[in-house]
Parts: sequence; structure tokens; C-alpha cells
Amino acid sequence: MTIYVVNPNSSQHVTDGIDRAVDPMRPLSPVPIAARTLAEGPPGIETQAHVDGVVVPLLAHCAQLEDEASAFVIACFSDPGLAALREQSARPVLGIAEASILTAMTLGQRFGIISILSRSIPRHMRQVGAMGVMDRLAGDQPLELGVLDLADADRTFARLKAVGSSLRDGARADVVILGCAGMTAFRTDLETQLGIPVVEPCQAATAMAIGRVALQATRKDTR
Repeated sequence: MTIYVVNPNSSQHVTDGIDRAVDPMRPLSPVPIAARTLAEGPPGIETQAHVDGVVVPLLAHCAQLEDEASAFVIACFSDPGLAALREQSARPVLGIAEASILTAMTLGQRFGIISILSRSIPRHMRQVGAMGVMDRLAGDQPLELGVLDLADADRTFARLKAVGSSLRDGARADVVILGCAGMTAFRTDLETQLGIPVVEPCQAATAMAIGRVALQATRKDTR
């Protein structure tokens, strides 16, 4: 049995970053953790059309893994297909946006989100609103870098520092969420730079998946 962390875009370097981000959790997990790439996805999920377009192939991909899965993590900050995969699968299903917001609220009163693009923000607002936690949101500000642009580490980190500082000092965020799975490599350095907690969503969701697997084990033990 395995926790599958599925990257719904087709960029292998994003999946590799996710794999490195969750690697420290592997010794703590009762089951293996595997990062996977959805080959049918776009290179980056940056629009609502991208989000909607990956749902069907994502469901098909996960259906093939169902018998071997302990849990699924949808590793895109738009949480594409989250409700549909929960309906389809008998396994725990975590979305990285939902999981990171829930995690952030345990680390501070007001959280900020660093988005990749301005056009990402309306999707995030719909999600935060649907969760009923708008009063905990300090702000959502963009890097104005696409998913593929994040591979430029120097430029990305410079923008992360600027936007993170704006959320901390201007919006008064107590904790910051990295709003894209392509930002995984920068969490530790950004947290050191800002001096406040920084939540990496793939780590947050994988930690919850490990917890759900543990809860499942207690149910089996107490039947």
C-alpha cells in the first residue's frame, strides 16, 4: 500500500521537487510515499480551463492505482478534482490547498497566500470562501511568474522574498502559504528570511495523509 502524491501537470521537474519535499517524511510514514506525474496534464496548471481539463485524466490515473493506494494527495494548489476523487475512491483524498490552509490556521491567526499569477487569485478566493475561513485570510499576492518560470531559482526566490515580506508587513500575515507545488524547494530558506512559518502545501497534505493512514489503522485494530 502506498500514499500517492499526484502532480496533475506534466512537468517532471515539478514532480521531482515534490518528491524531494516529502522525502523527509518517508521514515515517519507507515507506508511508502510515491510522487507521480499526470502525463496528460498541461506543463503548468495556470487557468480554470487547465483545472477543469485535468479532472477526467486524473480520475482515470487514480482509478488504476486504487487497489495499491493507502491515500491520494492531489498536488496542485487549485485542488482539481478533489470532490470527484473523494467520491470515486474509497481511500483518503487530500488536496494541497485545503490541507495547507488548515495547517496554516494551526500556526497563526492570519495566513497569507503567495500565488504564481494574478489570475490564480480568484480561484483561491473561491476555495477560501467555500471553506468558510475568509476572516482568517490576510491576503493573496502574486509572484507574476508562471509554473515553468519557477525553475529560475534566483528570480523566484527574489520574488518570494518581496511578496512574502509584503504579506507579513503590509497584510500582517502570521504565516505564509506557498501557493503552487512548483515552489517546494524554497520553503526553508523563505521561512528563515521572513521569520514566520511558511507552509509548503505538498508537505502539509502528505502529513495529513500519513495521519489518515494512522487513523485507519486504529479503526482496524478496534473492530
